[in-house]
Amino acid sequence: MKKLNPRILYLGTPDISATILSALINNDYNVVGVVTQPDQKVGRKKILTPPPVKEVALKKGIPVFQPVDIKKDYRFADALNIDLIICYSYGQIIPQELLDIPPLGSLNLHGSLLPKYRGASPMQAALINRDKITGVTLMEMVFKMDAGKMYAKKEVEIEASDNYSSLSLKITKAAKELILASLPLYLNGELEGVEQVEAEATYTRLLKKADEHLDLTKPKKEIVGWIKALSLEPGAYLNRDKSQLKIYDAIEVSEEVTAPVGTIIKADKFGLHLQCKDGVIALLKVQNPGKNILHYKDFLNGEKHILNTVLE
Repeated sequence: MKKLNPRILYLGTPDISATILSALINNDYNVVGVVTQPDQKVGRKKILTPPPVKEVALKKGIPVFQPVDIKKDYRFADALNIDLIICYSYGQIIPQELLDIPPLGSLNLHGSLLPKYRGASPMQAALINRDKITGVTLMEMVFKMDAGKMYAKKEVEIEASDNYSSLSLKITKAAKELILASLPLYLNGELEGVEQVEAEATYTRLLKKADEHLDLTKPKKEIVGWIKALSLEPGAYLNRDKSQLKIYDAIEVSEEVTAPVGTIIKADKFGLHLQCKDGVIALLKVQNPGKNILHYKDFLNGEKHILNTVLE
């Protein structure tokens, strides 16, 4: 007979993962240890800051482990006598040796409807590709990336106004509902894992610093997708003279113009019109270096000379 309240080792790092950890604790699940990324220096003053998951765990008196490389440092789990691993947005590849420890298995909440968008950036991929529907999958963790059996899914609608910040919150809300509804069934042996169809698998990659620089040779639909995928952190940008103009929101507009690619054509009720290779997009929220993010109308109050300039 499986334990109904197993000893859980939780793996996660950012604020969205802290939401799931809090939900498990608040629903009386026995989280006996938390694994998260090392503290990071944050902000201009480089203040050493703990991950949100660590903060939640410490407030509840739960032991915290922060291996720099979990593939080499996972033996801390031996002393915890864990029954189950649950992971959501941890940030390192977990070794098979750790996955093999808990007798009840290892579960992951993945931010897509698998087998679509395996890998590190599923939410961003859905925005870049301008999908209408995405979701979250409760799955078995295996060493091969996001390839384990699927136990449950929950769909999430992507609205035109969504960016990464808003979509990650929506998917996390769905993930919270999914784990709380599914975990009792899983522990009672009432959830049957479904194998993924490998031929249907698609993959995402870890986004790099270079991805923040918008590629104006891409279709305008995809450019808007990249802007949304990078908003609010770290933000997409184009070069402007010797500085950068960060862009946090944009929409496609129907306009036939033949200005050079990158030209700020005009400003109207839709936004700052930017010429792309296959049409025009309207920039809605922008930011100069060291300044606040501004709605384009407020930005124009001090930047009217940006009209007819070319961004690269």
